[in-house]
Amino acid sequence: MEFRPIRSLTYGVFLIVGVYFALQTEYYQHKVAGFKVPQQHVVSQNSETTEGKLIDLLAPKIFILSLFPIEADVWYKHLPGSDLGDLFAQTISVPGLSPLYPDIHCTLDGSICQVTTGMSEINAATTITSVILSRKFDLRKTYFLLAGIAGVNPNHGTLGSVALARFAVQVALQYEIDPREIPPDWKTGYFSFGTRSPNEYPTELYGTEVFELNEALRDVAFGLASTATLNDTADIQEYRDKYRTDGVRYRSATESPSVIKCDATTSDVYFSGNYLAEAFEDLTNLWTNGLAKYCMSAMEDNAILEALVRFHVHDMVDFSRVILLRTGSNFDRPPPGVDAFTHLRGEHLNGIEIAAANIYLAGLEIVKGILGDWDEVFAKGIEPSNYLGDILGTLGGVPDFVPVAGEGAQVI
Repeated sequence: MEFRPIRSLTYGVFLIVGVYFALQTEYYQHKVAGFKVPQQHVVSQNSETTEGKLIDLLAPKIFILSLFPIEADVWYKHLPGSDLGDLFAQTISVPGLSPLYPDIHCTLDGSICQVTTGMSEINAATTITSVILSRKFDLRKTYFLLAGIAGVNPNHGTLGSVALARFAVQVALQYEIDPREIPPDWKTGYFSFGTRSPNEYPTELYGTEVFELNEALRDVAFGLASTATLNDTADIQEYRDKYRTDGVRYRSATESPSVIKCDATTSDVYFSGNYLAEAFEDLTNLWTNGLAKYCMSAMEDNAILEALVRFHVHDMVDFSRVILLRTGSNFDRPPPGVDAFTHLRGEHLNGIEIAAANIYLAGLEIVKGILGDWDEVFAKGIEPSNYLGDILGTLGGVPDFVPVAGEGAQVI
């Protein structure tokens, strides 16, 4: 008899807990049901929730990858005026995204989605991994448009230039010695792993040094982007003239912005100045056997591409559907007569407004082209004719950019 109150109390606790979980389950199912996308974009692949209920996945045709707000804002502000939809029509929260940018935004029909990763390699890789593993999307036929601003090499482009890349090179993945302590015949303190001096091909590889994208898709994107009328301003035109004093060498720097084919570097080190820019230009040439032409410096590309390669292996994304677009917001080295510090901190990012505008202007033409020719061209994909993937051959085939000197490199 003494135990009856305790037994009654126990039954009461179980009853309360049971009601709580029943209400939580009903709420979750209601929330999931409210998340469903219009029927024309529902795909056959499903995802199972923790309650065992199957929900439909969103299958965007294009996923825009922005790195920080100014690159995202141009899409938020201007896309509704294009009749392609409003990215705020659907807001999807995913665990693991940046605490600063915790949501994915999609148009109402689900054909276009966008996420902001946060700057630097760690933020970028973490966000992309979280998106793919969220089990809220079917990304097997999605085109990824990595679209951001960058430092521009005045040998190949100018402020506002739009570059579409075939290669991304992780130039800071090296040894480094402070320049005040380097041997007198060295031009830089950077040198490749396993070597004893700059300009030697690495004998030790980590696997993320170089990525090669679908050249055929890059060329299609180039054709689409080239139809855009790019933004420019009088003050930027005047600033470009500072590079005219160096004659033919920097001729590209003095021209109006255009769409160009050239390649991107990745480094968490925000480098600027002649010595570093020239060192990384030489390294890009070395690591790709002369195939890549460095014109844009960025912080995230190789990290994002590594995540996409890994999930391509598991048939969760298609690495042949990646487009890398960068626009010139600042020169990577000063004009003649200006020191590196003044250039970096005094005239820093002076082209950022037109660079951001041109992300949208050129990117919109790519988006329109993909959506407009989806059934006839893009649904089945653009068949690559070149090697595709990382420096290790993870996706099959042999990298065409590794020189003979690198064939015996050890993978660490």
